[in-house]
Amino acid sequence: MTDVVLRTDRLFKSFGALKATNDVSLDLRKGEIHALIGPNGAGKSTLIQQITGHLASDSGAVSLMDEHLTDVGPAERARKGLGRTFQISSLAMEHTVLQNAVLGALGQRGNVMAFFKPVMKDVRLVSAAKAALAQVGLAEFATTRTADLSHGQRRQLEVAVALTLKPKAFLMDEPMAGLGLEGAQQMIGLLTELRKEAPILLIEHDMDAVFALADRISVLVYGEVIATGTPEEIKVNPEIRRAYLGDEVPA
Repeated sequence: MTDVVLRTDRLFKSFGALKATNDVSLDLRKGEIHALIGPNGAGKSTLIQQITGHLASDSGAVSLMDEHLTDVGPAERARKGLGRTFQISSLAMEHTVLQNAVLGALGQRGNVMAFFKPVMKDVRLVSAAKAALAQVGLAEFATTRTADLSHGQRRQLEVAVALTLKPKAFLMDEPMAGLGLEGAQQMIGLLTELRKEAPILLIEHDMDAVFALADRISVLVYGEVIATGTPEEIKVNPEIRRAYLGDEVPA
């Protein structure tokens, strides 16, 4: 029995002459954090959009728990278990923390328009949302307007929204972005716990966080995966140090 939860098989995406992703095959295994690193413009966000279905691939396949998702739209992929957090916040800032979490739980039912009905009286939805908020440490902020949260708390809320979908895999696009040292340490602790619930495909520029969290690291350069290995293997790979890491991490 395979322990692979999420797999991409030879994904390609071009924009004119630019190959944003070029024959990208990788997998995410049960219980792990698999980090995807690379310079700006390497194709990381394009790859995530292909996996979530927000961007159609030119060719290749995506599968979740051996179910092919290639012809499945982004909303259905989310309901099937792809939980995503975004590089740029997608929260409803004027709604409360609890309302944002309920919106995520509602998405699992596939009828987001019902959010404009009295769903805050739906005991199951509210219960799922409160459980997710408690898991990320935001239970006491349930009635707070989202715009009044700190940047780090908004990142935590994005994770809670993803949690309400009961994901089989998390896709996280730079969860450390904009966080200070304390916030980054809190997020590292949160992701360490979340991996027990579902594996995480992590895009991150914070190399300290990557090497603290990742079981495996794939390096994407000019749309191609040039190496995949353990953090120790990536650290000592001379080609990767020369092309990307430089002096960011000790040898």
